[in-house]
Amino acid sequence: MIEASNLGKRYGSLEAVRGVTFSINPGEVVGLLGPNGAGKTTIMKILTCFMFPSYGEARIAGFDIFEKPLEIKRLVGYLPENAPLYSDLNVMEYLDFMAEARALKGGRKSERIDWVIDECGLENVVYRGIDAISKGYKQRTGLAQAMLHDPDILILDEPTTGLDPNQIIEIRQLITRLGKKKTVILSTHILQEVEATCNRVLILNEGRIVAKGTAEEIQREMKGEVLLRLLLKGGGDPAAGLSRVPGVREVLQSAPAPGDESGGSYSVQLALTPDSQAEEAVFDWAVREGFKILQMIPQRLSLEELFIKLTREGSANVR
Repeated sequence: MIEASNLGKRYGSLEAVRGVTFSINPGEVVGLLGPNGAGKTTIMKILTCFMFPSYGEARIAGFDIFEKPLEIKRLVGYLPENAPLYSDLNVMEYLDFMAEARALKGGRKSERIDWVIDECGLENVVYRGIDAISKGYKQRTGLAQAMLHDPDILILDEPTTGLDPNQIIEIRQLITRLGKKKTVILSTHILQEVEATCNRVLILNEGRIVAKGTAEEIQREMKGEVLLRLLLKGGGDPAAGLSRVPGVREVLQSAPAPGDESGGSYSVQLALTPDSQAEEAVFDWAVREGFKILQMIPQRLSLEELFIKLTREGSANVR
């Protein structure tokens, strides 16, 4: 459905996107993650034919972005970071105008307007001026225009900005439903939103993709990020001893176990060297030092932890 190959975009001496390659299948919801300035919005503008890349190529539903931009625009619904609203219109007038711009007529136009009003929760403001509604309702109105023509592909840049928690849940549920039939690219800074709605993620840093896949797939591709959580009883703080165990790269946490006022139990998190016998070495060390192992649980990095590590340390952590 979406294929990008070696995409790049330069603004003078600044290279905002650098050799980005990815593909997205029909019916996938893919999260586009990265810190400010990572190139997310630039990639979205390229895929919607709002701008052309400086080099590379992309195809949307088989159409080349250079050769068939109008055909692509007919297939895509786009919500930019700042919703494209006309403050001198009310919500119904705006949706009617956008429907006409999308060549919707008669009963089909009425059907689609009614549908987006219901799905985006705009019933209470439909005849109010856009300049008089809240930021959350403006965002929902922008989302409504993106879905108005029933596009095969939705590209949403921060779709839940300004919404309250209940509205955020409703929009997440809507995106999940739409993702069963449509291809969705979702850019957001809310990592829980990605975990709740997306099948895969693309993580960008400094214009490059530094990781892609599910959280589990990304972690497997990262070097040296095998985590182990221990609950040990007996003795003092085990941090110093564990740091010398073969295969233990780092003691990430060592603190008295929550609720243990006597201080006899310690909660420990370790980073281990992959493909080593570190777990066995840790077990042997604990027995030798007189600790009782109450828990020994392999851990995986959360999406938030993966994001922070990849965007702070760059692509050196990725094979």
